[in-house]
Amino acid sequence: MCVLSLLLFSCTKEDYIQFHVDNPEIKIAIPLDFPEVNQAFYKNKPTQYGVQLGKKLFNDKRLSTDNSISCASCHLQTSAYADNNKQAIGVNNAIGLRNTPPLQNLAFMDFYNWDGSKLSLEKQAIVPIITPEEMNASIGEVIEKLKDDPEYTELLIKAFGDEKMTPDRIYKSIAQFEYTLISNNSKYDKVMQGMAVFKENEKRGYAIFKNKCVSCHSTALFTDQSFRNIGFPINENSNEAGRARVTGNMEDYMSFRVPSLRNIEYTAPYGSFGQFNSLKELLDYLDKGVIASDNLDPIFKNNNNRIPLNDDEKLDLIAFMKTLSDKTFTHQEE
Repeated sequence: MCVLSLLLFSCTKEDYIQFHVDNPEIKIAIPLDFPEVNQAFYKNKPTQYGVQLGKKLFNDKRLSTDNSISCASCHLQTSAYADNNKQAIGVNNAIGLRNTPPLQNLAFMDFYNWDGSKLSLEKQAIVPIITPEEMNASIGEVIEKLKDDPEYTELLIKAFGDEKMTPDRIYKSIAQFEYTLISNNSKYDKVMQGMAVFKENEKRGYAIFKNKCVSCHSTALFTDQSFRNIGFPINENSNEAGRARVTGNMEDYMSFRVPSLRNIEYTAPYGSFGQFNSLKELLDYLDKGVIASDNLDPIFKNNNNRIPLNDDEKLDLIAFMKTLSDKTFTHQEE
């Protein structure tokens, strides 16, 4: 005879009895000026227990082959869920190909990873788990380690109705947690809402931004989500080709997704493999002239391969970019 309870409810590992558990959708407060959420979001809307399960998975070091790192090891909340290494550091201190991107406002993005290789968060979650320089595991290995954990059993029942741990449920849960990571409480947002005012240097910086930066860093996300070669120093790793790794088109060589400028104060170093240690260093490079190439973005190619900025303009622009910092989202002290 089988004894049914919340945590033990089948006679064999292969048999699962469905339980109905109230698992309400989490109402995501979508900022009025943000773009529409992506289509994948509607197929996997965050739920109370799905998000709890995803957050637990996100912080679990058992997702790595040697139980040494979790997603949260590289995606630190104080850094807008990025880190401060030039390139990601995985198991056994392996150095990854690229800089760790921040995780913010992902529900509104159409592409993920620097090269846009994934079109949904549910497809992206497997990448760090199986990449040798990151977690170096397999999804089967992860499931074997976690499937008998009573905390996961309980959350799986609450989120999906039974205790079965599957790859799809892992990916969906992590994505649900990441969908909740919305940053829109910066000084800039308060200014736009009439709840704050820019300082004079921030106001000047905003004017410079609208004149010289907004064509790429547009919308309330501060990225147009395009892929561009803007002549940054090249990562000579033979595996790197930027967007061309995905499309196979050499016109996309060393083109990368335009990053959001939100919380940029906290996400140094900058560039696809951390080429620049500070915002000043990055702006100096753009001012002096970038690397020329056949597929260099026209914004640079048509302007002598540079974005001219004097020192005062750089300081004002940095002052404006710091108004995009969301101290609530990053748990930074005021």
